[in-house]
Amino acid sequence: MAKATILVIEDDPDIRELLSFSLSKEGWTILLASDGEEGLAVLRSANPDCVILDIMLPGMDGLEILRALKADGARKRLPVIMATAKGEESDIVAGLELGAEDYVVKPFSPKVLAARIRSALRRAASRPTRDSGAEAFLAKGDMRLDVARHELRVKERKVDLSATEFAIMEFLLRNPGWVFSRSQIIDAVKGRDYPVTDRAVDVQILSLRRKLGEAGEEIETVRGVGYRLRD
Repeated sequence: MAKATILVIEDDPDIRELLSFSLSKEGWTILLASDGEEGLAVLRSANPDCVILDIMLPGMDGLEILRALKADGARKRLPVIMATAKGEESDIVAGLELGAEDYVVKPFSPKVLAARIRSALRRAASRPTRDSGAEAFLAKGDMRLDVARHELRVKERKVDLSATEFAIMEFLLRNPGWVFSRSQIIDAVKGRDYPVTDRAVDVQILSLRRKLGEAGEEIETVRGVGYRLRD
């Protein structure tokens, strides 16, 4: 983890300098970009291990960059941490639904951000690959999830999921019949102390059900507790 390369896409020169100084002390190689276009160019040439991304950027904003990254098959699973002054619940939900790994609101402590980066790198390293011992396929009813391809199909229809939605679906498919609280779901897919409200979890589940169509009925709400996948 000490050799990881971190790309910071931030238009404020003072914040860029602060992050470059503080994060390099963690032993990481730090790459800097002042706008979206420059950031995408660095991404294509340097292949960083994690991206710190502001939303309010000149030209191409952070959400557009995030969409472009998640549409790129080669970089779809690259962890992206949003670090931005936009801290409303709707902003956080939008970033997470587009596939951000984490969301940190300015002003933040560089030490806290470093801890979030370490956590994101650990999760990325622990995700199953084709050569790992984890199950490559998970199935339930008409649903079939391909872990290695990061793909879910319902009756052969490919379902387009965000990274967070996919992680929730994988977690539920691995634990059918078990009831999980909202905090347990977030702990499982994002790690402990992840800053998400119960409402944000509900939004993710609602989005999943909508995308799954009739198969979405397999995800049950357990009143006063949380959610489960029918056994």
